[in-house]
Amino acid sequence: MASLLALLSSILWGGADFLGGKLSKRYQAIAVTAVSQAIGLLIGILIVLISSSWFRPTLSWDNYFLSGIFAGLLGFIGLVAFYSGLATGRMGVVAPISALSVFIPLTIAFINGEKPNDGQLMGMGIALTGAFFASGPEIKGGFALKPILFAVIAAFGFGGAVTFIAKGSESSAIMTMTTMRFATFMVALLLFARYRTIGGFTKKELPILIAIGGADFIANLLLGVATTKGLVSLAVVLGSLYPIVTALLAFKLLHERLHKVQYLGIAFAIAGVAVISIS
Repeated sequence: MASLLALLSSILWGGADFLGGKLSKRYQAIAVTAVSQAIGLLIGILIVLISSSWFRPTLSWDNYFLSGIFAGLLGFIGLVAFYSGLATGRMGVVAPISALSVFIPLTIAFINGEKPNDGQLMGMGIALTGAFFASGPEIKGGFALKPILFAVIAAFGFGGAVTFIAKGSESSAIMTMTTMRFATFMVALLLFARYRTIGGFTKKELPILIAIGGADFIANLLLGVATTKGLVSLAVVLGSLYPIVTALLAFKLLHERLHKVQYLGIAFAIAGVAVISIS
């Protein structure tokens, strides 16, 4: 169950990143992030009300609140940096670097004493290699500093966010995610007040923004639940395969050509998941 939830989170994250990156080519990345995250908060509140999942926040690290706040702020920074990187540079440079974010929660899980068996470790290594190659790493044509910097910031933001998601989910996954969106909504309000605009979006972009906010929220929620159902290390690795989904959507919908290394990466990722499933 944990593996399935983590894989589903990858699918949703990949779709959200594709839509967010595409929309950020026409609107400011920070506006795309702020509005979509505000929509995510509404979705979270609705789920909490329907499921009666609310309980009082405290300032203890055993509670969801602090973890949710830190996860929200780091995730917001990561998303803005990632969308900005996609809007200013090549996906083949930005996506592979940002995908390395998984090594932050993975390392912390190992430090905390998790010990996957040999088969799981082998599958995780194969899957991570596949995710990196599937994102289409480019080494030709030179490297612009700005998108690389954005990608590095995104990697630290995503990695830190996932780490706090796992921690907060020990208390409550849904409340951690809703607190995340509350934190980013506060940031969004400050941005709206500062710039006196919500990004210049029209009604035509509303469905896309809802899709981005909804997919990102549910992806975080599924990963949070997955970390409570099995090994955190295994969940974060399977949840990091989203570059494959982003690349396939770009291939299918934007007719972007997949490089040979991306086909190899997809094959590696599938093989890695297969090895994990039988271990």
